Amino acid sequence: MLKKVLIANRGEIAVRVIRTCRELGIATVAVYSELDREALHVRLADEAYALGGQTAADSYLNTDAILDIIERSGADAVHPGYGFFSENTDFARAITSRGVTFIGPPPEAIEVMGDKISSRLAAEAAGVEGVPGRSQTLTSAQEVIDFGNEYGWPVAIKAAYGGGGRGMKVVKSPEEAADLLESAQREALSYFGRSECYVERYLTWPRHIEMQILADTHGNTLWLGERDCSAQRRHQKLIEESPAPNFPDAVRQAMGEAAVKVSRACGYVNAGTVEFLFQDGEFFFLEMNTRLQVEHPVTELVTGLDLVEWQLRIAAGEAIPFAQSEIERRGHAIEVRINAEDPTAGKFTPSPGTITRFDTPDGPGVRLDAGYASGDTISQYYDNLVGKLIAWGPDRERARRRLLRAIDETVIEGIATTLPADIAILEHADFVLGEHSTKWVEEILDLSSITAAGAGGGVSDTGLQRRDVTAEVNGRRISVALWLPEVSPVVGTASATVAVRRGAGAQAKSAGSGDVSVPMQGTIVKVAVAVGQTIEVGETIVILEAMKMENSVLAERGGVVKEIRVAAGDSVSAGDIVAVIA
Repeated sequence: MLKKVLIANRGEIAVRVIRTCRELGIATVAVYSELDREALHVRLADEAYALGGQTAADSYLNTDAILDIIERSGADAVHPGYGFFSENTDFARAITSRGVTFIGPPPEAIEVMGDKISSRLAAEAAGVEGVPGRSQTLTSAQEVIDFGNEYGWPVAIKAAYGGGGRGMKVVKSPEEAADLLESAQREALSYFGRSECYVERYLTWPRHIEMQILADTHGNTLWLGERDCSAQRRHQKLIEESPAPNFPDAVRQAMGEAAVKVSRACGYVNAGTVEFLFQDGEFFFLEMNTRLQVEHPVTELVTGLDLVEWQLRIAAGEAIPFAQSEIERRGHAIEVRINAEDPTAGKFTPSPGTITRFDTPDGPGVRLDAGYASGDTISQYYDNLVGKLIAWGPDRERARRRLLRAIDETVIEGIATTLPADIAILEHADFVLGEHSTKWVEEILDLSSITAAGAGGGVSDTGLQRRDVTAEVNGRRISVALWLPEVSPVVGTASATVAVRRGAGAQAKSAGSGDVSVPMQGTIVKVAVAVGQTIEVGETIVILEAMKMENSVLAERGGVVKEIRVAAGDSVSAGDIVAVIA
């Protein structure tokens, strides 16, 4: 067995790996940026070393710094988690070339499957059909236009070296191609360190179903079961479950066998996930994620297997001791992602800040994988995943009701989270019946009445601020929302999220004056207009990156741009005025 594992990651996944290592008696080494000096994963690890820097590029994507810490710490293995370097061939080779074990697939498998274009070719060679698309890197927007004209609109631009919806844009018409290609390339570069993108057909009403596989160095490759990840927004998953509802067992078996074929075609070893789109009884290969998935806990709860443990054992050279026929799946598990986003009116605005209160749920069949605790800060520079809440039940309905109960017990204050939207999804009849798709959240689900909880209240256009309070009426404890005149926060107690919400309110109220302000802190990645330009309501003024997501700041009124106060690369705070429209 391995002796000391360095986790080249942060947040929830670093905490997850540390816990299994501790159970197996393996020492752990954490790495951290300047902003993560007191982070939970740092507090839990046996040793911790500073990477320096604040941004991902300056810290968790700093190969030289990580390699130096491996040598200094004496770690004999590296777990990359997900995101950052988890699907980076060069990083994997840099680790293995030093005689250190990379807890993941061989670099050659990452090279084939980490590149979504070559993975399409590998799947085709294995006899597994993929979504129609171009198997070459895009060099111009004209290629997107040509593909859309041939296969029909919309089409999807996707990051060739990424996943999780990052660097993915849906192009609805030729006029959008250039801007969206540029945006996809920026996001891909920011999150994965590579800007290459490709294009493929965008299916009309698909379900996203993925198959978990395990493969060892002794020739054993098994599929453990599927996960339905169709509840998405911005092409990023909100809720995942296993097994998939309304999913014929014959298709399940065929998909599992296809996943094994794809894995063997690239010489895959360790835990991985083969993703498919399922529509009208057919499934298409989408991509292979050569790493552990965020949603792996639902598979663990249904199979009883610790996937991180098997990653470690396989990396140490152990053989999988069970056969495909011995894998048992019991009951049903559903997971909701708790992201630091404000889902008010379905906008899902990034909500960085400090968690001032975090009450966690408990009880039978409930699991919380979190990377933060009360008092920790969610930075604008990193992914916004706070944690995952998972419930297991003997059947899907029991798991769904148990998860709703667990969400009701969860209290997070200081930041806004996606939990109100998760409740709306879980309670909707379409979800209960298993009739949703990857487009359902954004095209069907009505989130117009959703408001963020725990963020300190929102400011309305009338200047009134929402306050959620608990009161006793005739001896009965009830929760009520009060709309009170906006007041300045007490010095030293204001949360970052209050500032974000006030920024949003300021933008709405400044519409008449022509002042354009940003709703959150972040970095300007593009100024879309110029001084003297005539614009219309709803036109993009600047593009702001916060928490690895791009957000367009739109004009609230038409007119002529009188002043631009920022440039690409500038950091801004919530409420900052970036442009003036006359």
